[in-house]
Amino acid sequence: MSTASFQSEQQSPAVETYLLGQIGWRRCLELQQRLIAQIGDRDDGQIALLLCEHPPVITIGRGGSPGEVATESRLVRNRQIEVRWVNRGGGCLVHCPGQLAIYPVVPLRWHGFSVGEYLQRLLAALTETLDDLGIRGHTPPGQYGIWGRTGQLAALGVAVRNWVTYYGAFLNVCPTMGLFRLVEIDCRQEGRMSCLVAERRGRAKMTAVRAALVRHVTAALGCDRYHLYTGHPWLRHGQRRSEI
Repeated sequence: MSTASFQSEQQSPAVETYLLGQIGWRRCLELQQRLIAQIGDRDDGQIALLLCEHPPVITIGRGGSPGEVATESRLVRNRQIEVRWVNRGGGCLVHCPGQLAIYPVVPLRWHGFSVGEYLQRLLAALTETLDDLGIRGHTPPGQYGIWGRTGQLAALGVAVRNWVTYYGAFLNVCPTMGLFRLVEIDCRQEGRMSCLVAERRGRAKMTAVRAALVRHVTAALGCDRYHLYTGHPWLRHGQRRSEI
């Protein structure tokens, strides 16, 4: 029996989902790096999913440029908002409370995913999450993000180390949109950043977004169940199962 056939007959692994609340960018990256090593050493296809929000920070991915950052801004000039180069795909992004950061740590080879297929699965999970919220999103050809009628709602920025994924996607739920002016982007409709509150012209609850997202990421990655935890034991002592 082939490895793939044997794995398909096994129960799929649960997606271990950690609700981290607001956490600093560097601390979250350190957690992802530890998970990469742990999951890469396992032989059961375990997936970890980190959901969090970050204090204000600007990250520049492999496709970005420092010229995109509004360096004349007082926040940037006085270093009140950090600017960091990061080893992920995608360009220059603003992160802040109200934006949901979505970090699946997935062993691609165990699950039989190419990098391209993984990206498409992650996009599908985001699109279906928006569908649940009554938002019709689309991805323009050649792009890796989700756009609505008001502008870009989500961006992808993925990295892979030893065939294990980290970083992931960023969904604007209810952030302070003025911060997004710190990154210079095309002023066309397709280029503007927007959020779910603007798209819905009303409230968008982070808890509802997280609940839909966990379900759809789990299904998109070929798993049939997930476990939820508040925090992570490597960040603080103890953990408990949680409700979204």
